[in-house]
Amino acid sequence: MTSVASVAAALAEFAPPALAADWDRVGLLAGDPVAPVTRVLVAHDLVEAVLDEAAACGAELIVCYHPPLFAPLAAVRADQVEERRVWRAVREGRSLYATHTALDHAPRGTNEFLAEALGLTVVGALRPLAAPAERVKLVTFVPRERTDAVAAALAAAGAGRIGDYAECGFRVAGEGTFRGLAGSRPAVGEAGRLERVAEDRLEMVVPRAGLAEVVSALRAAHPYEEVAFDVYALEAVASPVLGGGRLAELAEAETLEAFVARVEAALAPRHLRFVGDGALLVRRVALVAGSGASFLADAVAAGADVLVTGDVRHHEALRAARSGLALVDPGHFASERPVCFETAAWLRQRLPELTVSVSSVDGEPFARRAAR
Repeated sequence: MTSVASVAAALAEFAPPALAADWDRVGLLAGDPVAPVTRVLVAHDLVEAVLDEAAACGAELIVCYHPPLFAPLAAVRADQVEERRVWRAVREGRSLYATHTALDHAPRGTNEFLAEALGLTVVGALRPLAAPAERVKLVTFVPRERTDAVAAALAAAGAGRIGDYAECGFRVAGEGTFRGLAGSRPAVGEAGRLERVAEDRLEMVVPRAGLAEVVSALRAAHPYEEVAFDVYALEAVASPVLGGGRLAELAEAETLEAFVARVEAALAPRHLRFVGDGALLVRRVALVAGSGASFLADAVAAGADVLVTGDVRHHEALRAARSGLALVDPGHFASERPVCFETAAWLRQRLPELTVSVSSVDGEPFARRAAR
C-alpha cells in the first residue's frame, strides 16, 4: 500500500522543503499521512473545478504548485471564500500537498522546466541560494576494531546522509592516549596507567535536528566509558545550481521577435506582452517563472539580453527598457504550467503503482476577449 507519507517523501526529494522561502507554505498541508493513496491529481491551483475533477477521478491526494493554505487561518469554514476549498478537501478525505518555492529553488526545478520547454540550456542560478546549513559535522575517536560497528550505529541513527548517498564518512588512523583516574573503569588497559590505543578518527555529517539522537547512538555503541567527540558547525555555501531564477542560453542568437514566437509556441499563453526592439539579437536569457520582475537587476547584472517572467507592471517595464533589457511576459500561469507535467512525471517514475494525472480544468484565470 502506498501512503500519503510515501508520496510526500517522494515529493520532498523532488522539491526539498528545506529550500523553500521562509515565508512560504510547502509540503503536506492537510491530510492523514497514513491514509492510502492510489490516485494523485496534480494542479497549478486548488480551485473549485480542480476539487470537482478530483472527486470525479477519485484522487485521494491533490498536489498543487501554489499552496492552498498560505496565510494563517483563524478558522476553516465552508461559508468563507478562501477556507471553503480546504474544508471541502478535508471533508471529502483528500490530502493536499504544495511544492511552490521548494521547487523553484531545487537543483532541477521550476525554471529548468521552463528552460527546457523553450529549448534553452541552463548555465546557472540567476540569484544563487546558500544551501541550508542544516547539518553539523560529528567527529569521534574509536578503537580500530570497533570503528565499523560505531559507524553503522551512527548511520542507523541518521548520520552520514549526503544527497542520494548513505553511510558517508571519513576515517584517519591515529593513536589515542588516556590515563584512567581513581574510580574509572577503562574498557582498555587499567586505571592509573597511561594507555596508548590504535584508534580511528571517524567523521560523519549529521542533521542538526537529529544531533541528540545520533549522539545517543554514539554513546550506546562506543566501547569507552567516556566518549570523546566534537561537533563542528558547517557554513552555508552559495550553490550555482540552487536559487531563484535561472540563467540560460540559446544555441544560436536570434531576434527578439523570433524569441517571442518561440515562447508563444512553447507555452501557448492566453496573453503575451513584450518590451524591446523586435530586431534585437538575444542569446542569454534570464528566466523567472511566475512573478519575477524583482529580478530585473539580477538579469541586468548577469548580462541577460531578455528576461522571461510574468506579472510585469508598467513601471517595471519602463525600468527594463531604460536598462536595455528586453522583457517577455507570457503570464504567471503559462510560465509556471510546465511544473505540473514534470511533477506528474516524477511521481510516475518514483511510484509507478500510482495513477497520476494532470488537471485538465486548471487554467489561466484571465479570459481573452473574443474577436468581433
